[in-house]
Amino acid sequence: MIIDTNKNQETTPSEKASEITLDLFGMTCANCARRIETGLGKVPGVEEARVNFARETAFVRFESDLDPKELLSKVESLGYTASKHSQTSSKQSDNLHEEERKKLKFRFFASLFFSLPLLYTMVSHFEFLQFLPNSKFLMHPWIQFLLATPVQFWIGFPFYKSAFRALKNGAANMDVLVALGTSAAYGYSLAMSILFGTRNEDPFFSSAWEHSSHIALPPLYYETSAVLLSFLLLGKWMESLAKGKSSSAIQALLSLKPETAWVKKQDTWTELPSEFVRKEDVLQIKPGEKIPVDGIVTEGFSSVNESMLTGESMPVDKREGNPVLGGTVNGNGVLMIRATSVGSDTVLSSIIKTVEDAQASRAPIQKIADKISSFFVPAVIGISILNFLLWFIFLEPGILGSALEKSIAILVIACPCALGLATPISILVGAGRAASHGILFRNAEALESSSNLDVIAFDKTGTITEGNPFVTDYQVLGEESDALIAAASVEASSSHPLAKAIVRFVKEKGYSLQPVQDLNTEPGLGVIAKVNGSSLRIGKEEYLSSNEVLPKELVYLSSSWKEMGRSIVWAKLEKENPSWIIFAIEDKIKENAKSSLSILKDLGLKTILLTGDNTLVARSVSSQVGIDLYNSSLLPKDKADIISNLQSQGMKVGMVGDGLNDSPALAKADVGFGMGTGTDVAMETSGVILIKGDLEKIADSIRIAKATTRNIRQNFFWALAYNTIGIPIAAAGFLAPWIAGAMMAFSSVSVVLNALRLKKPT
Repeated sequence: MIIDTNKNQETTPSEKASEITLDLFGMTCANCARRIETGLGKVPGVEEARVNFARETAFVRFESDLDPKELLSKVESLGYTASKHSQTSSKQSDNLHEEERKKLKFRFFASLFFSLPLLYTMVSHFEFLQFLPNSKFLMHPWIQFLLATPVQFWIGFPFYKSAFRALKNGAANMDVLVALGTSAAYGYSLAMSILFGTRNEDPFFSSAWEHSSHIALPPLYYETSAVLLSFLLLGKWMESLAKGKSSSAIQALLSLKPETAWVKKQDTWTELPSEFVRKEDVLQIKPGEKIPVDGIVTEGFSSVNESMLTGESMPVDKREGNPVLGGTVNGNGVLMIRATSVGSDTVLSSIIKTVEDAQASRAPIQKIADKISSFFVPAVIGISILNFLLWFIFLEPGILGSALEKSIAILVIACPCALGLATPISILVGAGRAASHGILFRNAEALESSSNLDVIAFDKTGTITEGNPFVTDYQVLGEESDALIAAASVEASSSHPLAKAIVRFVKEKGYSLQPVQDLNTEPGLGVIAKVNGSSLRIGKEEYLSSNEVLPKELVYLSSSWKEMGRSIVWAKLEKENPSWIIFAIEDKIKENAKSSLSILKDLGLKTILLTGDNTLVARSVSSQVGIDLYNSSLLPKDKADIISNLQSQGMKVGMVGDGLNDSPALAKADVGFGMGTGTDVAMETSGVILIKGDLEKIADSIRIAKATTRNIRQNFFWALAYNTIGIPIAAAGFLAPWIAGAMMAFSSVSVVLNALRLKKPT
């Protein structure tokens, strides 16, 4: 069972499901992405398929007995090419996309070479440009034919190819509109050249080619098709360049991986490609070098710049026993490290994968564009045909060229590409920017939901506090050493910060832990187990008081410690003479907790503390950091129930936590914020991961989410407004086809450029 932590619904894909990401090549518009997505979804065994036009990737979940080659074959049968994506192939994929950009550049300039003379013949007729010489040579129909034909069928061949495969698969894309519009202009001009141009009897370069003695040559539209294709190619080239810049976050992360590493082999240091480093290898990191893998420092001292992964601007000191992350940069000292994670297991690799997944995912708002795109092209073709009939039959009866010109303008000004790019391009840039600040959005839904939050709930330990609690006081009634050893031995089985504090405290007193038997845990309450044949119960006060009466002197002492804001852990060792023990544990509040909470309030968010600790501790912590409300003595299920109750009141709730006991609440929240310093389970159930566990990053993530969502809405507005206004203007005859084509070409570019504004600090 997989739980989608953002939809708060359970889905049940095949237990043996596999996943793959494909790099796609040859897409020309958002409808291409939709067609590939539909095609992949029809392959037997495919459970889910998502295609991201901006990222040019496809994510597919399928049954494990399906051969991935079938997916590649399906993409190829649709007229595109695909390859399996991996972090090692990303550079190769980028190179292939760069080759595509170079081809677009060449096609544009080649088209420009043939189109400029035709453009000249067009603009020289404008009244304000009457001073330009009117070249009769360029006005000759067969000269125009020779200039326009290479553009139409050589340079413009990819448009025909894309349109053909779209129609072959029962769909229509932007290239269908382009192919129809330019073919109509070119075909009409060729027909008029044959019917009227050959009737002239004057010499080849005579002005009689413009007017015969009996029949005037009708207006030709060679320049319309050629110039239109040139503008479209310019738009595609610029869009491709902008999309390349939008994926710079992934490229920057990939560049953090050093190509080589110095590895100790026997008694010598050998320089090897980084991909050949294995776990437990000992590496030497020289000053200024990038660390190739995750590891533990075994020797040396230095400061390491981790800003590229965590967003933390200050270098972090590293000495023996400290962890280091692959992709970070060593300072002035020499470090010896032992590799603990390599290849795809490193933090850097997981960050890259998370960012890629987020950029490839689909935000709920994208559904609007999908619905519109599904009928957009057929609707435009229908409008164009009706407009042609209207002008040819009623408004300008019998004037074929004029009616054709207006219908062509409708075909080429319509732009589903801008609409299709509106969401994914903004997600691409927004998720990338967040990653550069040490914030990982798992998917587009988490990003969109983060912009709409009303309330943020916080766990206490490890979230508001540093997560390194320590024992400040303890009191024993009975045999001290046995009670301390038993308590620490049982707590050693727990990953809870309070348990770790007790274990550390007892060890520092010089005691050794003993084996534990028959361990039984009551989640959120405590543990019972046997140590050296004696039963020990340890946990919250209510856990022990549920079975017996607590010693009054310890109850009194516990109350006084609670007043000081400390957490209390009770324990009882069952022996002939039972021993009671209580621990007072304190965890320092994070230095920036108060300022971070203040920023969230400035953003209009209400804050609430959800803690398993007692009321006095919850009240003390809340008052110190400025949290609006608090709930104490909660079990993991209680936290999830409180979030559910807030949601039932119509509130969008975020949850911030780091522990195993926070996972139900993180999963239940509209957005779970997992602290990167916490447990794997907490991070896996979170929609947003704060790599460094910095509370200030919560506000940053919300700001980025709001900016991205606002950017998407702007893109949608302009894309819809452009088509809503542009198509009627073209239908009324106020736009020449080549101007309409230029507007269409730059509409997609404007959407991409608007998304790129997200890179700027807000």
